[in-house]
Amino acid sequence: MIRVEIDPHSGFCGGVIRAIGKAEELLAQEGKLFSLGAIVHNEEELLRLEQQGLVTIDRDDLEQAGGVDGENLLVRAHGEPPQVYALARDKGFRIIDCTCPVVLKLQRHIREAHARMRAEGVNGQVLIFGKIGHPEVLGLVGQVGGDALVIENLAGLERQIAEGGLDPARPVEIFSQTTMSPDAYRSVCKTLAERMAGKAPLKVHHTICTQVATRHKELSEFALGHDVIIFVSGKTSSNGEVLCNLCKRYNIRTFSISSIEDIQPGWFTPDDRVGVCGATSTPKWLLEKTARAIENLQ
Repeated sequence: MIRVEIDPHSGFCGGVIRAIGKAEELLAQEGKLFSLGAIVHNEEELLRLEQQGLVTIDRDDLEQAGGVDGENLLVRAHGEPPQVYALARDKGFRIIDCTCPVVLKLQRHIREAHARMRAEGVNGQVLIFGKIGHPEVLGLVGQVGGDALVIENLAGLERQIAEGGLDPARPVEIFSQTTMSPDAYRSVCKTLAERMAGKAPLKVHHTICTQVATRHKELSEFALGHDVIIFVSGKTSSNGEVLCNLCKRYNIRTFSISSIEDIQPGWFTPDDRVGVCGATSTPKWLLEKTARAIENLQ
């Protein structure tokens, strides 16, 4: 008989809980709310909110918007560059800022580092370890008018150095997107320190969300403790990709799904202990729905 357990630590992070709670509150009051970008990287949760009146728009929609008179526009937990806030206000939107406090702190630290290096005249460089094109990263780079480099991995670091984008002989302050792998960030920082040794100062900022960092240890133990792992995540979730790969590292029988329709009976044997877990953008209700679907296969 298949036994199914839901990871007690999976589910929305604090920033997403805050944003969705605010969205639900405004939708209950007014029946309509605009969101600049997907409020959460989970298709099932987005559909639930859209059915309540949430309308997702992108940057192009914002630029082309007209006739707006005090409509609510939610800025999601990922945050946005300063120029986006200015544009939204010029268009007539009332901004509901739900940027995660952890991301806001990171944005401030990047601005301060950039200003400090300019004031000191050291010709320093701001380096961000994150997923290129990710909304949070776009917001971070926007804090300094685009004057920052972004790398996704060690190969990206080596490429920037080889091509002259990053000069090891100039001071560097490095930051991480809040949802990246702590192990990968440590590896990048170690390599960068080795490349810069004796040439210029390096300042490493520890900016990965504590809740995310803790999840890595908890999830590795969860993956080891089950025969099969069903990882539930939106198809565009950066955090989901990182955490699912972590599960696969510890349990080869890890399968990624975005909805219960993706579940395949052939993944299971009758005596399996199945663990259901997910990203920081995966709602608890979807984890519970997944667990029930697996139990009903028997």
